[in-house]
Amino acid sequence: MSANIESEEKASMPAYAEQEGGVKGTSSLSSREPTGNPAEVKALRWKQDLRIVPLCAGIYLLCYLDCSNIGNAKTLNSNKHHDLLSETHMTSYQYTIALMVFLIAYAIFEVPSNYLLKKLSPSKLISFLMFSWGALTIGLGGVKSFGPLSGVRFLLGVFEAGLFPGVVYYLTFWYRTDERSIRIAFILASATLAGAFGGALAYTIGHMDGASGLAAWRWLFIIEGIPSCLSSILVYFILPDYPETAGWLSESEKALAVDRLREEGSHGLGRSLTWAEAKETLTDYRLYAHYAIYFGISCPFSSLSLFTPSITAGLGFENLQAQLMTVPPYAVAYVVTILVSWSADYFNARALHSAIFATIGAVGFIASALLPATSYHSRYGCLILAASGAFSCIPSLLGWISSNMHTTAGAGLAIALNISFGAPGQIAGVWIYKANQAKGGYPIGHWTNAGLLLFVAVGCLGLLVYYRRLNNGVLRDGGLGVAAKRLYRY
Repeated sequence: MSANIESEEKASMPAYAEQEGGVKGTSSLSSREPTGNPAEVKALRWKQDLRIVPLCAGIYLLCYLDCSNIGNAKTLNSNKHHDLLSETHMTSYQYTIALMVFLIAYAIFEVPSNYLLKKLSPSKLISFLMFSWGALTIGLGGVKSFGPLSGVRFLLGVFEAGLFPGVVYYLTFWYRTDERSIRIAFILASATLAGAFGGALAYTIGHMDGASGLAAWRWLFIIEGIPSCLSSILVYFILPDYPETAGWLSESEKALAVDRLREEGSHGLGRSLTWAEAKETLTDYRLYAHYAIYFGISCPFSSLSLFTPSITAGLGFENLQAQLMTVPPYAVAYVVTILVSWSADYFNARALHSAIFATIGAVGFIASALLPATSYHSRYGCLILAASGAFSCIPSLLGWISSNMHTTAGAGLAIALNISFGAPGQIAGVWIYKANQAKGGYPIGHWTNAGLLLFVAVGCLGLLVYYRRLNNGVLRDGGLGVAAKRLYRY
């Protein structure tokens, strides 16, 4: 009898529990492919990818474009005093406050929004959020002073807060652990694509200055807000909620999709978050190491998102040319992010990839801080290196924490908390690039980002070692059958 139970346990557990070498090696924990013809599994994944990934990437591109275009508005046509600050009579300090209130709202509403995503369904919530932030972005084109601008930015933070953690959580309903990082990367990398596209768009819209009596920065908000409003209608009808309810999957495909996610995914028809699950997640102290690491990456992410136009303007590029020169750093970061995330999934080594590329980003910022302020070309190359390193380690960090959660509701809460803990880092990011340091090359901003990226690298390596020790202890003391669902991925 006991032999039968043991054999059943061994047959049902992931392959990583059977391969002690996988626990000790840098490739982390590789999981088994569930029952199903490999060709059928591949066809199902491809069918899901075509429906889900481009749509989510497009949604996030619009979201990022609408939250970060204020950085372009700040410098657009500033030589003619037709920029955001000049026309609203704002100081640089007030501008920073306007950036900060967005992030405060973002931090407060991430967790409630992720709860609503499961409660209401992804298509309903995400389409509502899209329409709301699009309308608010259009409204920014009509603000005339600091007060209204800050109020609208706060509301923008409320409605954009749910998208990114929501999309990461949403992918857990469709993909297994070792499949998520590359897909998160394609979606997150659309932010770098939006940065490149936003710079090119700002350059083009900059030539509309004075059209119909409006400054170009007002047209920037209006034009970039309209696509979000229109696309929300499309998203409501075509964004699939869960495999169990997807009308475009056959019954056999639905069964295969559910079977693949039995152990390593969230479940659309599962129950919502209970207090017991919330308490368990909130008191799982290893998660706070993930949160601290994400705090570290959030400051470089935020500061680059909002101040790249200002940084390029400080590198000898002027007026509309400064907008155009934001394109290459984001374009290179897009390619690097995709490649790094593919490699992290392929080798099942998310912690190591994040540590390496956080260090590369830190080197870029350190070099920028040490080089003379007039070394424009060298420091521009450093900006590309820093952006590539900082952006590329984020998908693996998000895939890492989601792969170490074992319940649907707990995953949603942990992902939202992880990104919420990053909000203070994003708030810090709006303060570190001060206008009075532009002529000196923004040394404080670069040193701050370098230090935080090194913290991320050390944190990833420390948590990797900790998870290895936990896994080895579980395997040694509990046996393979007991250990199967208690091993951590790294």
